[in-house]
Amino acid sequence: MTDPIVRVRDVVHDFGRTRALDGVSLDVPGGIVYGLLGPNGAGKTTLIRVLSTLLRPAAGHVEVAGVDVIADPTAARMRIGLAGQFAAVDAYLTGRENVEMVGRLYGLRGAAARARAAEVLDRFGLGDAADRRVATYSGGMRRRLDLAASLVGRPQVMFLDEPTTGIDPRSRMDVWELVEDLVRGGTTVLLTTQYLEEADRLADRIAVIDVGRIVSEGTADELKARVASTVLEVHVPEADRARAAELLTGVAGEAPATDTAGTALRVPARDGGATLVAAVRALSDAGITPDDVALHRPTLDDAFLALTGDPATHAPTPTGRTRRGRRGRRATEEVAP
Repeated sequence: MTDPIVRVRDVVHDFGRTRALDGVSLDVPGGIVYGLLGPNGAGKTTLIRVLSTLLRPAAGHVEVAGVDVIADPTAARMRIGLAGQFAAVDAYLTGRENVEMVGRLYGLRGAAARARAAEVLDRFGLGDAADRRVATYSGGMRRRLDLAASLVGRPQVMFLDEPTTGIDPRSRMDVWELVEDLVRGGTTVLLTTQYLEEADRLADRIAVIDVGRIVSEGTADELKARVASTVLEVHVPEADRARAAELLTGVAGEAPATDTAGTALRVPARDGGATLVAAVRALSDAGITPDDVALHRPTLDDAFLALTGDPATHAPTPTGRTRRGRRGRRATEEVAP
């Protein structure tokens, strides 16, 4: 672990009466992938926008690569790269023209901009397609082009806001390999993602944000260790799910969480096999036949659900208060100004 390259202290931001960030503080060590997880509307994108100088917070202190982001955003921008949820590329230009344009915005001129563009395009496997219009690129190619353009200025810190949303599994794995390559090259990456396996694969440390607050922080293994040592997972037909949840509550002593896919009920199995036997007996007595029952060690999915609750229960936080929506209600998307 090294000294923090990103420091956030007591950051607050409101959109009208909605508090998106409620006193967020965190440190990101240099030279790692730092994951930021949270339900929809938890504040992830708002925090990225603050860190990348796109949004001035209502209160707090933010420092990136030794620069006060609020006091000197121009200097901060020279040290950072940003790839948002959607590829910010011009479909009417070629891949090379897109990257050269960004290079000129970073102050590169003529031959220097062309050379740097060729370098990053080759690095991201786009050299052969560099002179094609971006309109002909696949979704995965556009995402790689967006990442390439973000690296033209050789940023010390790269902010990736859900970089693999909407791309196919093969392209997602390509992006994972590129992120790992960035860190090997010395870049610090702060990554937000909805894919827990992505965070488990890439992140050296993870912060979990919920209703605008950091609720836990640590390595993936540390977060998993904060849940019960064993988890009972039960799949039942949808028509039986509500009754099964009541029965599992009686067995485990707490209401089950629903996995992120919404298909399984999970409870801590503190007594291991005894909990499994009691659960199966209770379901059988009620005439419910499970599709699948299993005991397993906690996953990052379990840790996320334990720390934030059902991901479908969250709504933005009215200023100064915490609120959770009704179970089963779709999460509200993060509010933008």
